[in-house]
Amino acid sequence: MTVTTSELARTAEILSRPVALNGLTVPNRIAMAPMTRMFSPNGVPGEDVRSYYARRAAAGVGLIVTEGTYVGHESAGNSDRVPRFHGEEQLAGWAQVAADVHAAGGTIVPQLWHIGMVRNQGEPPFADAPAVGPSGIGVDGTEGVGKAMTQADLDDVIGAFAEAAAAAERIGFDGVELHGAHGYLLDQFFWAGSNRREDAYGGDPVARTRFAAEIVAAVRAVVSPEFPVILRYSQWKQQDYRARLADTPQELEAILAPLVAAGVDAFHASTRRYWLPEFDGSDLNLAGWTKKLTGLPTITVGSVGLDGDFLRAFTGEGAELGSIDNLLDRMERDEFDMVAVGRALLQDPEWAAKVLAGRTDELKPYDATALKTLS
Repeated sequence: MTVTTSELARTAEILSRPVALNGLTVPNRIAMAPMTRMFSPNGVPGEDVRSYYARRAAAGVGLIVTEGTYVGHESAGNSDRVPRFHGEEQLAGWAQVAADVHAAGGTIVPQLWHIGMVRNQGEPPFADAPAVGPSGIGVDGTEGVGKAMTQADLDDVIGAFAEAAAAAERIGFDGVELHGAHGYLLDQFFWAGSNRREDAYGGDPVARTRFAAEIVAAVRAVVSPEFPVILRYSQWKQQDYRARLADTPQELEAILAPLVAAGVDAFHASTRRYWLPEFDGSDLNLAGWTKKLTGLPTITVGSVGLDGDFLRAFTGEGAELGSIDNLLDRMERDEFDMVAVGRALLQDPEWAAKVLAGRTDELKPYDATALKTLS
């Protein structure tokens, strides 16, 4: 893949621009997408995790969004190897991660996560904890497999997110991202397929945003005004790729407005293929529409630099290299503000440096064995 001098200059000019997320200035437009790695025994990120993130920051990634980290609620997760964002040892490990990323020249936010009804009772790290969700409905639609959350449950989870966010600022992180995508707990409230509540947290699409908006407001209340709060959301769910929260821009605007009012500073709009338009009649993708409707900075994501859907990675499939010309065109006209890169950065920690320097001939197709190591 040969890159001309003019193409190199264009790539560097577009991707090297700093960007502001509330009070944080990110040095360039490249983010590392959150990717669950399961290399943190007992939920503690160790030296290998520190090296993994710092290596990518040193190679030019402007913003690291960590893998999902469980908030301090016993039903939040289903693995003892996924990192947690509560507990003395766990937070001490994360403080070292943040320090190493900063020393490498990057910025970093933890992704705060509760999986909700994706959990099966009996799974670690807290085997006795039930699966909880808006209506106790399994991700496959099965009723009665979990607990419909009471007001006390809602308050506990809201408090857990707020405590994690306060801890993130205290130990040196640059912001937080709240995981509201892909069919996990916050998204289970957004989606009519999993939220059948008849109280104030269920009903029409706007009412279904209330739980997430209360989490955002609680987080906003315990961190500094300039501390960025990012919300990741998606239309698709892992159990239903065709699921949609909104079928029109007007419906999407109504859903996003309460989240903006609650204090979201930026949206990370997750799609499976970033180049696909979100609504008929426009080329804008989900991040583009989100920016247009809210006026806030947005991050796009979805098979960046590769020709193939990222979900294929979990079936052991690779992906060929793909052009980023379409991405550059969209960023040049400010359709969105940042791009999050996932598998390409798993395959090659130097991806950002190579792209920014025009060394695209050194890039490699994605090999699913990259999921098996932490390097």
